Amino acid sequence: MSEGNTRAGFAAVIGAPNAGKSTLVNRLVGSKVSIVTRKVQTTRFPVRGVAMEGQAQIVLVDTPGVFTPRRRLDRAMVRAAWAGAEDADAVVHLVDAEADIAIKGDKSTAGQRRGVEDAKTITEGLAKSGRGAILALNKIDTVKRDQLLATADALFRSGVYNEVFMVSAETGSGVADLKARLAGLMPEGPWLYPEDQTADLPARLLAAEITREKVYLRVHEELPYAAAVETTAFEERPDGSARLEQTIYVERESQRAILLGKGGQTLKWIGQKSREELAEILGRPIHLFLHVKVVEDWQNKRDFYRDTGLDFDV
Repeated sequence: MSEGNTRAGFAAVIGAPNAGKSTLVNRLVGSKVSIVTRKVQTTRFPVRGVAMEGQAQIVLVDTPGVFTPRRRLDRAMVRAAWAGAEDADAVVHLVDAEADIAIKGDKSTAGQRRGVEDAKTITEGLAKSGRGAILALNKIDTVKRDQLLATADALFRSGVYNEVFMVSAETGSGVADLKARLAGLMPEGPWLYPEDQTADLPARLLAAEITREKVYLRVHEELPYAAAVETTAFEERPDGSARLEQTIYVERESQRAILLGKGGQTLKWIGQKSREELAEILGRPIHLFLHVKVVEDWQNKRDFYRDTGLDFDV
């Protein structure tokens, strides 16, 4: 295929924590490239997923959620989100329509109210930057159509958005139309990645993200955002398998006990689920060994930021 017939570029997906950004990126790509959990703020750095649409290649930048930062890690995550938007050829602002509608009634949760405030902050940030964006209303399968249209109209009147798409990242409804539009916005040029590549996340980092997802899936009630996972060894073995060693860092001894579980059963479950998924993604047998280490101030150590591409000094 000649270069003149191809398109390739970057599309940033920004939004409040838990708006569904990772689920949307995974849906657009057609495979798992970003972790999805029930907790918010689980995407800590931009993860690029490569989506193909006809002759266009869309490199999707799945950014951390934009929220009011309180700690150094928070500031680094928010900065990474805006950097992803600034450098992209197209920007999609994903808004949780269900939350936006809920706060207009009397049944909204504290999380929904925070999410709507964070979404408002993003709209204001886009307005200040002068950068046009696509508005994508998510979770449309859970709300009434007249309420959805009213929400779309109110947000569109901000003057920030060029167009509106209504999607359900969970079911895939409306996602094909959004993908086609993004393909049309990509500049002409050669593809940036091989056609069969879905992400540019290094295997060592991907492995750490998969394990971190399993940590939160298993202990999402007991463990706050105080865990990090590092792949400390990744060895290719002669039989085609891979041997991985990972360290899960927590801030307190009590959190270590939660991760281990009675008789080590919780950590065993995490290791099993992570190993199964990594074997499927990497296409080879995986030998995974997990360790839990208490490092009280890991969020203030420069090495954690360097390894994930976040700015420690922001």
